[in-house]
Amino acid sequence: MEAHCPTPAATPKALHGPVPRGLYLITPDEPDTARLLARVSPLLGAGVALLQYRNKAASAVLKLEQATALQALCAQAGVPLVINDDIMLARHVGAAGAHLGEDDGGIAAARAALGAEAIIGASCYDEIERAERAVAAGASYVAFGAFFPTTTKVTTRRATPQLLRDAKPLGVPLAAIGGITPDNTQSLVEAGADLIAVIGGVFDAADPLAAIHAYRESFHVGAT
Repeated sequence: MEAHCPTPAATPKALHGPVPRGLYLITPDEPDTARLLARVSPLLGAGVALLQYRNKAASAVLKLEQATALQALCAQAGVPLVINDDIMLARHVGAAGAHLGEDDGGIAAARAALGAEAIIGASCYDEIERAERAVAAGASYVAFGAFFPTTTKVTTRRATPQLLRDAKPLGVPLAAIGGITPDNTQSLVEAGADLIAVIGGVFDAADPLAAIHAYRESFHVGAT
């Protein structure tokens, strides 16, 4: 984990409750902050449950600039912002929480830095045991994937809908990621996914707002 900025004097006041259910939108690697904000801003009011700031190509300075700007947008829209990989950046900008991969530091350290009500997510790939450890350490939600072929990142790990069923007794929201489209979302929701995490499925769509609507519909099909 990289510490991109100084630790502020006090832990940000917890302003966020339980993890919401629905579409978990993840930002693309956009180098232009103004363009990033222009792409994200009209989507936040369309029913996004969470926004994750993720930019693997950005410098520390650019990450701080973009995360700060996105936090202001999210606060205005009432959408929790989660920072990928960087606990200290999340703390510095007052984000709702952080999402951690296997090399990004421990759940307990994130909880200590961000507070009891922070949203702390953990990538668990295709491993139920990793999810069990994350939940025991205090994770707010666990994420599995990739479920389908994806071009966002190189991965040899492949999760299945059965993994979601097996993880349901863990008692925390389950996020699904990796090649998810509106056409294959329903099978994952039916298997137990509470959050559908997407990047290209929205940001590469001809009509991002229509794409969000299509993803959200999968959470309502069959609901009573």
